[in-house]
Amino acid sequence: QVQLVESGGGVVQAGGSLRLYCVASGGTIGNYGMSWFRQASEKEHEFVGYINWSGGSKQYAESVEGRFTISRDNAKNMVYLRMDVLQPKVTTIYYCAASRMYSRSKDDYLYWGLGTQVTVSS
Repeated sequence: QVQLVESGGGVVQAGGSLRLYCVASGGTIGNYGMSWFRQASEKEHEFVGYINWSGGSKQYAESVEGRFTISRDNAKNMVYLRMDVLQPKVTTIYYCAASRMYSRSKDDYLYWGLGTQVTVSS
C-alpha cells in the first residue's frame, strides 16, 4: 500500500510561484504514473498534470500548460509540481495520485494523498 503526502502549499500573491511536493512511502512510485489533481468542487477533482514512470512523458491540462511543470525523482520517491504566474482562481486543494496508466480521470488512480491547500491572494 502506497501512502502519499503532499506539502508545499501556502499563501502566495497573484503572479507568484509555489512548488508542491509529494512524497511516497510504503512502496516505490517508480512503478506508477503520477498526477496532480485539484479540487474543483466538493465532489469533483480536476486533472492538472501527469508524468509517466520514467519522467519522459508529461501531460497537462490546457488551463495550466506553460505555467505549471511536473517532475519526479524516483530515487527519492518524490513528485513535484512547480506552479508559476499563479492567479486567485487556482486557489484550492491540490492532490497527488498514483496510477498504473495515463488517465485524466480520478477514477483510474489507485492511491491519493490528503492534499495541500494553495491560496493565491489578489
